[in-house]
Amino acid sequence: MRIALAASEAIPFSKTGGLADVVGTLFKEYRTMKHEVTLFVPLYKKTAEMFSDIIRDSGLEIDIPLAGSVRRCKVYTATMGSPAANVYFIGSEDYFFRDELYGTSSGDYHDNDQRFVFFSRSVLEICRSRNIPIDIMHCHDWHTGLIPLYMKTLYRQVHAFEKTVSVFTIHNLGYQGIFPSQTLDITGLGMSVFNPEGIEFYGKVNFLKAGIVSADILTTVSKAYAEEILSPEFGFGLDGALKTRASDLFGIVNGIDYTQWDPFTDKFLPRNYDVSNISAKDSCKRHLMEKTSMRKDAPGPLMCFVGRLSSQKGLDLLSDAVPRLIDKGAKVLVVGKGDASYQAELQTLSERFSDSFFLNTGFDEPFAHLAYAGSDFFLMPSRYEPCGLGQMIAMRYGTIPVAHRTGGLSDTIEDGKTGFLFGELSLPAFMRAANRAFKAFSDKRCLRKMIKNAMSKDFSFKKAAKAYIGIYQNALQLE
Repeated sequence: MRIALAASEAIPFSKTGGLADVVGTLFKEYRTMKHEVTLFVPLYKKTAEMFSDIIRDSGLEIDIPLAGSVRRCKVYTATMGSPAANVYFIGSEDYFFRDELYGTSSGDYHDNDQRFVFFSRSVLEICRSRNIPIDIMHCHDWHTGLIPLYMKTLYRQVHAFEKTVSVFTIHNLGYQGIFPSQTLDITGLGMSVFNPEGIEFYGKVNFLKAGIVSADILTTVSKAYAEEILSPEFGFGLDGALKTRASDLFGIVNGIDYTQWDPFTDKFLPRNYDVSNISAKDSCKRHLMEKTSMRKDAPGPLMCFVGRLSSQKGLDLLSDAVPRLIDKGAKVLVVGKGDASYQAELQTLSERFSDSFFLNTGFDEPFAHLAYAGSDFFLMPSRYEPCGLGQMIAMRYGTIPVAHRTGGLSDTIEDGKTGFLFGELSLPAFMRAANRAFKAFSDKRCLRKMIKNAMSKDFSFKKAAKAYIGIYQNALQLE
């Protein structure tokens, strides 16, 4: 099968979050499955610097029309092994040679609409100029939402797309790519699409909505989230549009890369372990504690949070819970960065409870791996969670999640068997789940059984890749 993946980021080339992990790992899995797969990503400044040894100038330059002007796209490539698996990098120094991918601490870049219109049209122009036949055009999140719409409008006569099925994956409905109505001029699409059934959204242009209304197939990253986003509570204003496409919407749980996340081979751990022998997990805990300011002799459990410090991740609930968890004998570790107000609040807690709470706001991959391995419990009080990768990584390392019953968390955690779930998003409900964790910690036999249950779960991306291929095949048969 000939598959194209289009995304604003993908490991190992660029990353700000889970989107990159999913796209990059999916690309790798398709190669392993012997599919003919092509990846389209921007050539960011950091990408060019880090991968200068494999990125090549293809010699192809394409003029991309934008709002009455023309911008030049320089196309770079990298060939990744066998079978045919190519990466096309969309090059523009004006748009992509910046220090960050989407914006600075002051906010998003003011021209993100231009940047990703340029990216979307460049993907299609490369396919047209090189006559790359594609069975599946799989686009990810708002940055690529215009591609399926372009394929049905400006590019509907292009030979390369005659039999192409477009697939659009919503990774997080909270990020939609909403821009002023003037952005319509930049897209080149015309007023015919600027209506409630099209890409208009309260008088503005919505790139995510473009993908929702125009792609042949819609997917999102867990079965529960596919149901949740049809409701006003989780639909972020797009539940109506999604309901009209409900029969074309599928939920596929993400996976994790087992070559990267495996306690048996993890190079960042002082001692490795697996489900058949978890004794080395205690060594990881001792080693982790040595790297913090917390008391080493405290007998209670070590609870950790690893992730973005944001409202979505329930940081207000976590901050309120920390003193109560410590009062019950826990030590709490937070690894992440994000919203300045949450970071300041957590910093205050680290000063107040220096022997029981530790905050790490730097990007420290070895420390994050050690946190997953050395902790007893993993805290995820997310307000909503389309899929979540942290809970899967934690379970892979035998660290039991305490999480809100939402989205992918409810799809991947078995309450009482591999973790502890709470329904109501409130401090009392969170603490009731935490109390169950404390009880399990005091019963070593119970805890050991839960650890083995969690580590025995299969969260490899092979399952997700096979599920996507099944959806592709069904869609192609219907064409």
